[in-house]
Amino acid sequence: MKRLGLKRPVIAVAGSSGKTTTKEMLASILQKRWKVFKSKANKNDRADMFKNVKQIRPDHKALVLEYGMSRRGNLRRSCQILRPNIGIITMVGTAHIGNFGGTIGGLIRAKSELILYMKQNGMLFINADDSNSKRLITAKFRGKIVTVGIKNKAFYKAADVKYTKNGMSFRIKLDNSYHDIYIPIYGIHNVYNALFAIAVAHSLGFSAHEIKAGLRTYKKPGRRLTVYHLKKNVRLIDDTFNANPNSVKAAVDVLSSIGKAVNIAVLGNMSELGRYSQSGHRAVGKHVAKKKLTYLVTYGSMARKIGIEAIAQGFRSGRVIHAENRRLLHKRLKGIISPASTILVKGSHNMRMGTTVKFLRKNV
Repeated sequence: MKRLGLKRPVIAVAGSSGKTTTKEMLASILQKRWKVFKSKANKNDRADMFKNVKQIRPDHKALVLEYGMSRRGNLRRSCQILRPNIGIITMVGTAHIGNFGGTIGGLIRAKSELILYMKQNGMLFINADDSNSKRLITAKFRGKIVTVGIKNKAFYKAADVKYTKNGMSFRIKLDNSYHDIYIPIYGIHNVYNALFAIAVAHSLGFSAHEIKAGLRTYKKPGRRLTVYHLKKNVRLIDDTFNANPNSVKAAVDVLSSIGKAVNIAVLGNMSELGRYSQSGHRAVGKHVAKKKLTYLVTYGSMARKIGIEAIAQGFRSGRVIHAENRRLLHKRLKGIISPASTILVKGSHNMRMGTTVKFLRKNV
């Protein structure tokens, strides 16, 4: 607390991906010592903010809240309801880009509302490895800016990042000593989420021991890289909560990294991309072509473009399967799953890809 000079940390977690996971990781650490109020699930709009205010009590030592943004002005209004003194912007990707004229510039300006309307003598945490985050409007911010990263120079930098049996491990320097960190969830992108949680908690005076304990025991949000172990050594990765190009690429990276035999990516449409839809789906297809996948299965008219681009980039056309209806999708999936397969299922919320997860859990 003395490091920041704050009476009570009011922590806003914003960004295109990783908000809920970062919030849960950070709250888990802070709860090792304090009574913490955190926003429920991924509830992060203006109406949710009013509900949060009514539930906050004087004995809450810290507040950890998601600040969502689907349109311009959302972050400004949330800051006006509850003004944070600590801000986190996990990254600036392409989620909801269709609501911002289909341009990254529009998204960056909208994300920068958090910086403009949070307390100006507070602390801002941003991603040093995210090129779009470098374009955030910070020139007039009078507080302290802290960076996290893996590749580029950062205040809090992860090294020796590795996949383990059930999660990720990495090393980080805190108080002039290196510490080994473990998080019980896969993905390089989740290492970034953990770095934000570490950076804020450490800035608030939490010890390396408290940080490590909090990260080991944090409550993983549902339908976010949840791994099910099915019969015949088949693994099913449920990442169906939502999807945008950045999060789909990250999930495909996880599949490519942990899969050992037959790797199957089942990808549905990505919604709310607007005029960026075609290029966004093609970008995922290009990414898929570079990864260690056996089959690419697409579902929905827009997702078809993922497969078309993957083939154009060299992915075997005979290993790309498309379905426009769920019955056909499930029939074709059953035909390609073999023992020791690893299957990723992902798509935007309105594609109801969780239905396919339920089908596979019951029928594989």
